[in-house]
Amino acid sequence: MTDPVAAQKAPYAVEVEAGKTYHWCACGRSAAQPFCDGSHKGTSLAPVAHTPDKAGTLYFCGCKASRKGALCDGTHKTL
Repeated sequence: MTDPVAAQKAPYAVEVEAGKTYHWCACGRSAAQPFCDGSHKGTSLAPVAHTPDKAGTLYFCGCKASRKGALCDGTHKTL
């Protein structure tokens, strides 16, 4: 149970606030996607903290395979 689960094969568009820290779910098991709800407990996975510099829309990874950490890099298109 150490492999992430794809929550969806598309990014999550989220309106973010500058300077606020968001904890992205890296395991894919959270019911509060794309953010952590503690469902990773018992795995070797942990949430990834992301603090944006400016407010606006960010696209958080839903497939859990992005090489950009919490943010989508389009990897879901190859799955």
